Amino acid sequence: MVKNAIELPGAKNARELGGFAVNGGRIKKGVLLRAGTLGKAPEMVEKLEKSYKVRAIVDFRMDGERNASPDPEVHGARNIHLPVIEFEDYLQQLGDPQLAKRYMSQQMGRDEMIDVAYQHGLIGPEVYPFFLLGERGIKAYRSFFEILLNPEEGAVLWHCTDGKDRTGLASALLLVALGASKETIFEDYLMTNAYNAKVIEPIRSRLKELETAPEKIDAMVFASGGAIEGYLIRAFEVLEEKYNGAEGYLTKALGLTEDDFEILRKKYIDTAPEM
Repeated sequence: MVKNAIELPGAKNARELGGFAVNGGRIKKGVLLRAGTLGKAPEMVEKLEKSYKVRAIVDFRMDGERNASPDPEVHGARNIHLPVIEFEDYLQQLGDPQLAKRYMSQQMGRDEMIDVAYQHGLIGPEVYPFFLLGERGIKAYRSFFEILLNPEEGAVLWHCTDGKDRTGLASALLLVALGASKETIFEDYLMTNAYNAKVIEPIRSRLKELETAPEKIDAMVFASGGAIEGYLIRAFEVLEEKYNGAEGYLTKALGLTEDDFEILRKKYIDTAPEM
């Protein structure tokens, strides 16, 4: 079993932040859960209700993704929709209305779609700044922390479609707030590649054999479910440029205070020494 995996039958890329070392201790087990699309398997719903006692399910997906596969109803949990991005944001980013029409109607082949997406920042190193700095993204991540700060007891689960990008950024920001090291943040982010190795490794190998440019390999792997270290590095670089770091983004863009950081750390960090 891959590190930090949690047993959620039918859910993609399901794992937790519990057990990671942070300043002052380790993150508590079974309270901070991340995943991709959840599905509706009765066994999963039972796990969320009884094993984890989930009180909030945060969905970062677009309306279309959510409508195509709605989250299950879990007794005792609120279903909260916080879209980080919507289709209209992608269309605006593409700029050219005709190009946008062809792209969104899927009149292009897969390779052409990836090329267009890469050229316009929908795939590539600028995709995470696109998520983080947009008005919708800031609102979504601010609301995410408001949920985490709620005094209500129980676990919080957040997810998107693949559980790696919108979800991965939420996890990275939370780990920053809890005092995790950069090494831990990247370890959590890159764990997606272990979960999806059977899919992405053949793609990476085939593209290398074809002597594909490294940046195109990254884009193809990313589009196929992989996590790209350089993309998260770029996100942190942009936050450094604009907010003097990720903590600056948390305070200046999302409005967290020192008291909020203290609440989060008391709530989600186990300070007891390991036996």
